[in-house]
Formats: sequence, structure tokens, C-alpha cells
Amino acid sequence: MFLKNALVATVSVAALAASTFTVSAQTDLNALYEAAKAEGELTVIALPHTWCGYGAVIDAFKAKYPGITVNELNPDAGSADELEAVRANKDNKGPQAPDVLDIGLSFGPQAKEEGLLQAYKVSTWDEIPVEAKDEEGFWYGDYYGVMAFGINKDVVTGDNPTSWADLVKPEFANSVALAGKPKTDNNAIVAIYASGIAKGADSAGAAAAGLEFFKALNDAGNFVPVDAEAAPIAQGTTPVAINWDYNLLAQRDGMNGNPPMDIVVPSDGVVAGVYIQAISAYAPHPNAAKLWMEYLYSDEGQLGWLAGYCHPIRFNALSAAGLVPAAMLEKLPDAANYAKALFPSIEEQNAAKEVITTKWDEVVGADVQG
Repeated sequence: MFLKNALVATVSVAALAASTFTVSAQTDLNALYEAAKAEGELTVIALPHTWCGYGAVIDAFKAKYPGITVNELNPDAGSADELEAVRANKDNKGPQAPDVLDIGLSFGPQAKEEGLLQAYKVSTWDEIPVEAKDEEGFWYGDYYGVMAFGINKDVVTGDNPTSWADLVKPEFANSVALAGKPKTDNNAIVAIYASGIAKGADSAGAAAAGLEFFKALNDAGNFVPVDAEAAPIAQGTTPVAINWDYNLLAQRDGMNGNPPMDIVVPSDGVVAGVYIQAISAYAPHPNAAKLWMEYLYSDEGQLGWLAGYCHPIRFNALSAAGLVPAAMLEKLPDAANYAKALFPSIEEQNAAKEVITTKWDEVVGADVQG
């Protein structure tokens, strides 16, 4: 452990590059920046610019810390793909090896157990809720949202679906799609789990009930096996998209009314999901990775996510300090159904992920493309 405020004077950049420490003062952050500049690069993965405001967040990081090139790998990858990228590039020090990960909560313990992560605690560590971080610092919650329906109103001209059960109605034939693949992508896995909760299942049975729900949806001809991102929504291929609220809100803004898009938080099965950050155990640029984490968990970084419609993990602390602009709050949906949100534990998510990823083909049998 380095002494607070003594880091710049006593530790060289070379020594710093080999260290893992908790930044606790501006002087420490300056030293970390110098070490990151010496590395010169940061490689991120699975960060679509429309997801959680990441495009603006990445640009702001580059502007704040010039001299660090940000390599962006496979923006549309899922959480499982991110872990595979770490495994496949253990000995690769080039731009194909990710330094940092943004993955679903249930993937954190798995990655830690497999030795894919290195520990690091940001300077705002104490303001991250205990239940949303690994006590040793191997992973930590960054933002959360709830499952919602995004509806292309040029195609769905009648009433919007307001519950999961509505999605099976004949008026939504060949319309309903998941954002992501059920066997790899966390947002699709949580959506299936949420549909099981809506059917009245408890957490232990929600995954199986959700698979049965999607089987019924598929058998009715309502399920579209296409990854429901912005383009297929706008084209009318997937006019009812199930995704995180923040993704749908960003897509709606990006469409600018062409087509018009409604966002509905359902009346039942409202499930919230926390995503987490982590640093690869094999990161070629470990100090740039640490600097990235410091930025994401700073006030500026957290508000960057809020601008992208995500609830940052430090939201309560920022609100208590009066640091959340009213204009940002006014842009969030005013939906009473948010109060119904269920936050599954890691154990519940892991159990659900195991059932859904291994049983999807057997129960539903629809191969999601995209």
C-alpha cells in the first residue's frame, strides 16, 4: 500500500506500472495518468456508443486524458464474448486483448473464480453498495436499469403492450424480439427471467417459467428470432423490442421520431439488472485500465452514464450531495412501475443463467440471429 500524498515523490512511473493500488488523492491520480500515458493505449470491448451513453463517456475520457488511444473491440459483443476474449488473448499484448470489461452481474464471480480478473478499488469505493461489489475488488457495480418494451409506433398502431402477457396476443404476431442472444447475452437472459417472474414464478423457478413463456411466444408466431437493436426496430423487423430501458430510450432519441417509438416499463415482471466493471488479469495496459475505472466512478463519469439514461451505481450518494442536475432527472421516464423493480441476487442470477443458457435450444428452439 502506498502512502497517501507521497506517491508522486516516492514512486517512479516504472514501479507504478507494476502496482495495484487504491487512488485516494489528486496527486495519486496524476501519477496514475502519467503511468497510463506511458502505456499509451486502452482497449475496451462491448461498448456500443448508444448503450448507457458510452459514446459520450469515451469521448470525455479521451478529452480529459489526452495521450491515451482508446481501442474499441466488438461493440456488439455480449458478456460471455468478453470473457472469451480475455481467455483467447492471455498472451497477446496487442490491441485485440481487452484491458477492461463491462459485463452482467452474474458473470463477475465466474470470471473471478476462473482467474480472469485483477483486483482494483477506485477512490469512490465506499460509495458503491456492498451488495454490488466484490469485497476484494475484483468486480464492482457500475449502473443499472430495468427491462422494458420499445415499440415502433409506425408498425404497432394500436394499444401498446403493458404487461408480459400482452406480448402473446394476436395483434403482436411476428413482432416481439429480444435484444441479444439467450445463450450469451446478459440482457436477453434477464428478459427471460423477468417473463418468468411475471408468470408468478418465484426466483428459483423464474428461468424455467420464462423459457416456457418464450416457447408459447414462439409457438404463437409472435417471437422474432432477430437481435432487436436499433436498425431492425426502425425497419419494422422487430417492432416490439425487449431491452434495458436505457438502451431503448437512447434508441428512441436517436430515431428522432422516425419512426416514433414508445418505451413501456411493464406492469409485472419488472426486473432490474446491475452491470459491473472489471480489469482483465492479463490487461496489456493495466494503468490505463485503472485510470479508466477512476474516471467511470468519478462524479463526471457517473453523470455521464445518467445522461445516457442509466442509473449510476453512486446515484444515491450523488443525489444526497446535490450533484444530480434537475435537467437529467426530468429526462428519465416517470413510470410508477419502476417502484416494483426486483433486484435478483448474484446467486439467483447465476442459477437462472445456467438454466436459460443450457435449456433455450431444448425448450424454445429459436436461433436468434444478429
